[in-house]
Amino acid sequence: MKVTILTQWYPPEPAVLMHELAQELLASGHSVQVVTGFPNYPSGELAKGYRLRPWMRDEIDGVDVLRIYLYPDHSRSSSRRVINYLSFALSVTLLAPFLAQRPDVLFVYHPPLTIGLPARVLSWLWGIPYVYQIQDMWPETLRATGMVNSERILSWVGRWAKWTYKHASAICVISPGFKANLVAKGVPERKIHVISNWVDTEVYVPVKPDTRLAEQLGLAGRFNIMFAGNMGQAQALETVLGAAALLSDLHDVQFVLVGDGIATPELKASAIEQKLSNVRFLGRYPVSAMASLFALADILLLHLKDDPLFRITIPHKLFAYMASGKPILAAVAGDAAELVTRTGAGIVVPPEDPQALAAAVRYLYSLSPQEQAVMAERGLQTARCDYSRKALVGKLEQLLRSYSSPSLHGGE
Repeated sequence: MKVTILTQWYPPEPAVLMHELAQELLASGHSVQVVTGFPNYPSGELAKGYRLRPWMRDEIDGVDVLRIYLYPDHSRSSSRRVINYLSFALSVTLLAPFLAQRPDVLFVYHPPLTIGLPARVLSWLWGIPYVYQIQDMWPETLRATGMVNSERILSWVGRWAKWTYKHASAICVISPGFKANLVAKGVPERKIHVISNWVDTEVYVPVKPDTRLAEQLGLAGRFNIMFAGNMGQAQALETVLGAAALLSDLHDVQFVLVGDGIATPELKASAIEQKLSNVRFLGRYPVSAMASLFALADILLLHLKDDPLFRITIPHKLFAYMASGKPILAAVAGDAAELVTRTGAGIVVPPEDPQALAAAVRYLYSLSPQEQAVMAERGLQTARCDYSRKALVGKLEQLLRSYSSPSLHGGE
């Protein structure tokens, strides 16, 4: 089977899922090409070693990568972000028919929704189906993050989304809530497949804490509540600062924020203004370093804005946290909260509630190491048994095989 993966985000950007999919498909004997942009996420600056050009060929871990021009940006400016999305979509639409291999099936990673344009054009030109995977629900994400506030524009985005879904041969979603959302919008239930995100349990593993690294990073001898990932409006991490202010009496407790994003400068400035000595920013680290960092945490923190959208999503980082063998503090609602509660991997509190978050930290701080270890072990076993990379990528491979048959080519 020949598969082309179409995604705006790809390593060296912190977008590992599509790379892991490509690697697993290659290992299974399939021909794989990735069509993507020039790496600039999350800083908006081109990654070291890359320069803008109409296109270039790349190879990462044996995966054939075709990079096509885009306007680099990841700022708060809605207009520049739109240019970023549209520039990639238009560049792929114009150039990919001449530069990319003609596959048996096209796998399309969303966001952004603009990826639907080249998906539909390539599907039509090549006479092949496309399978559309939804990681963020649009236009809901645009409203929730504050990127777009105009109801007229959000309505246009909603109509574009329906057009994209209509022409997809199959749609993959990462949670039951996403499926219910699409069904309510009129998408035929038969074409929607719930396949969760996964975690590479060979990358995210429990490791022995490195005492020298802990000293170096200021984590030694502290009770560390660690958040890792993108720091944007969706994460609402000002709540963490509010909780930190309420925990100043626990002198060995600190919040450790690992990652970067558009909200980082404001968060740092706010922490300084509030004189929060119990909040530490470590910056962005590569995926290869995360197991060692997680080993220094006592609790791993998941936090999302209180919005209907985030009640129907399950972030990839939750599975990475589970696989790292640490208790989880989930300040979320909906599908992700249900997963943490059902598995016993940690505790759940309402999002955007500094008082509840602070109270939860006090509770976890009071637990014995044995009680914390029970939560950690439950999460670890759940990750290994139910959310492993090999098992869930295998489900995607079966789905792609079913739509790579010539008799099934073309959308609905």
